[in-house]
Formats: sequence, structure tokens, C-alpha cells
Amino acid sequence: MSPRRSYDQYCSAARALDLVGDRWTLLIVRELLAGPRRYTDLHADLPGVSTDVLASRLKDMERDGLATRRRLSPPGAAYVYELTDLGRELLPVLQTLGKWGEAELGARRPTDAVRAHWFALPLLRALEGEGVVEVELEEGVFHVRAGADTGPVYGEGPAPAEPDARLRLDAPTCEALAQGRLSLRAAVHAGRATVTGDSPLAKSLRQD
Repeated sequence: MSPRRSYDQYCSAARALDLVGDRWTLLIVRELLAGPRRYTDLHADLPGVSTDVLASRLKDMERDGLATRRRLSPPGAAYVYELTDLGRELLPVLQTLGKWGEAELGARRPTDAVRAHWFALPLLRALEGEGVVEVELEEGVFHVRAGADTGPVYGEGPAPAEPDARLRLDAPTCEALAQGRLSLRAAVHAGRATVTGDSPLAKSLRQD
């Protein structure tokens, strides 16, 4: 394993960038916020990354205490990567970075890849309260865990149990939310998003 490169600057921002400043590292963190992921799943959801770079970044993240690798019990018996507590502390960093970058999204380019669960973090920023929300987009279905202090903050596919709310919205509305041009509650009130469920979280989204 190659030694960690460093800016060699006595500055906390520089020290942080020693760990997460390499290309792809924070996007790997984004994917691992969904919980344990196999290497093949990570590679599929990080279009553009080479196998060598992905393997190198994962080794670096293990070395630096951001992620761990473990073998699943049979019958799976596959290796998965998951964030450590230190790695999970990057969630607010990614959220702030995403908020800062909202204005850079603009219209979707023909070359832009997209995955439904990439909208999980923008939606988490828009949700108030705690609970599990199942989200249906044109690109697919995922679920988010608003207010989660531990464990995965989102996951692909339907919620594993009955969610507190179900949210359905189209691509233009989701893009407007991700760009910060529309709030989730305003989208619901305008009929651009529908919310079902009787939980406090669902009811709060329908409030005027």
C-alpha cells in the first residue's frame, strides 16, 4: 500500500484533504452512506471510475480509518465495504458541499449519468423530522432515513418495512429540488409531488 500523500501544512482543512481530497473519495463515501456495498456495486454506481482507481481509493480509505472491508456470512460470502464512524461523520460535509454546489447543477447534460439514489442527500436536506420515506422517481425507487443518527441514511429499492411516508415526484421537480429552486413542501402544495401516509412526517409535508 502506498504511503498517504500529504499537503504537509499545519492546517485542519489541509489535514482533512489529505484523507478525502483525492478524486472519487467523497463520492465513494456518498455510496457507502447507503450501508455495506460490494465492490461490483460501487463500480456500477460510480460511472467513470476505473477499477484500479476504485480499488486504490478503497484501500486508502481502509488505511485511514474511513471504511472497513468484511466478508458476509454464507450463503452470500461476498466481501463488502462499509463506513466506520469516522467515515460516517462526513455526511454533514457532503450535505454542505451539495448545498454549495446546487447552483452548479443547471440542466442535465446529455453526457450526465444519473442514479435515482443520488437524489437521496438533497431530499434529506429538504426533510424535517424523523422517519423513513420511500421515494419513487422516474429513474427508480429508493428510501431515506430522515434524522438517522446511526446506520445507513438511504438505500436503493423500497423501504424494508412500512415507511412513514411515500413520496412520488417527476424528474423536473426532483431536479428543481436538487438545484435548490423549490422546497419539498412547496412541491407538495403545488401538486408537483404527492405524499401518502399518516405519520407526523407525512402530515408535516402536507401542511400549508
